[in-house]
Parts: sequence; C-alpha cells; structure tokens
Amino acid sequence: MPVFFQQQINESTRLGIWKIEESEEFFKGNVPLHREVTHPHKRLQHLAGRFLLRYLFPDFPYELIKIADTRKPYIPDARYQFSISHCADFAAVIVSTTHRVGIDIEVPVPTIFTIRNKFLSEEEQEIFRINEGEPDFGRLTELWSAKEAVFKWYGLGGVDFRGHTQLKGFNSDGTLDCFFAKEETHLPISVARFEQIVLAYTITN
Repeated sequence: MPVFFQQQINESTRLGIWKIEESEEFFKGNVPLHREVTHPHKRLQHLAGRFLLRYLFPDFPYELIKIADTRKPYIPDARYQFSISHCADFAAVIVSTTHRVGIDIEVPVPTIFTIRNKFLSEEEQEIFRINEGEPDFGRLTELWSAKEAVFKWYGLGGVDFRGHTQLKGFNSDGTLDCFFAKEETHLPISVARFEQIVLAYTITN
C-alpha cells in the first residue's frame, strides 16, 4: 500500500499522506462516493482521501459525512474532527477525536513567487526575507500551505489570507506562529518538505 507518510501526532490525532497509484475501482470497493465528481482525476483524489480516513481510524463513519456551505466536510456529532487535502497524485488527511485540525499539501511551482503579494503582507515578506536573493519556491509554498491549513481549520469561509492569517515567524520548536485575527488567537502550524510536496497542518484544543 502506498502510504507516503504517516504520523501519530498525539494519542487522539493521526495524519497520513497517500500516493495515489491505484485505480478508481480499488477505492470504490472500499469507499462510498458521497457526491458526484465528474473529473476522473479529482474523483480519484476524492476517493483516496476518504479511503485514508478509515485507514487512520478503522471505525470512521463515512456514512455520517456532511458538506457545509463552505465545502468543508464534517460529521454532525463532532465525534471526529478531520481535514482533507489533495494535490497532484497525493491525498492527505488529519483526523482527531479531541482537537480541531486543518491540513494542506501543495506542489511547489515557480508561479508561487508571482502571486506572493496576494497572500503575504509586506511585513510577512520582510520576516521571511522573500525578496532577498533567488526565490525559494519551497519556502513560499510552505507559507501558502500554512495559510490554507488555517483556512481549513477555521472552516467557516470568509478568510482574508493577508489580513486574517498573519505569520509572525518560526517558534522555537520549528512550527510557524500564526496570529489568526478572526478568532484573535495564535496557532502553531507544522510544516514539512518532501521531495515532491509541501505539507502544513495545525491542531488546537
């Protein structure tokens, strides 16, 4: 099985990344398709993400998943908090029985530098030295992915990436410090680079 990465974050929270190498039939035999997804590759990503939920927590109740108006999947009784991300041939999931969670994966591409002003304030660009030397597409993708993870953690939409998710630098433990203005709280965001993708996730009580 192509589990690309797996982590037990704490006793109630697990994270996994799946490299999609299977056919759609493999996933359909294990996972119900909850909504119509017409694009074949997006449908494969959708199925792989749902497959990961039960891979991490075997009793995860697929049948209870609902989709909010903001497109965030959730379970009404909040038995599980979870977040899903897809990118290229990868699907990533974080699931917890006790914590609010958000996850994002991205493939670094050069175009991230051309849109940096859309999601990073001038202060953030100074903190992370974005405009000094050659562009670091990996670092920029980490910052974008971190803000996406916060967006998914929040789950209610209406987030201004420049104004509401303010990255303040790195904490002593290597996590990113994000001040989320909509809830006036600081969030620690874990980031990691792999050969093909960048991962960011956040968990809070």
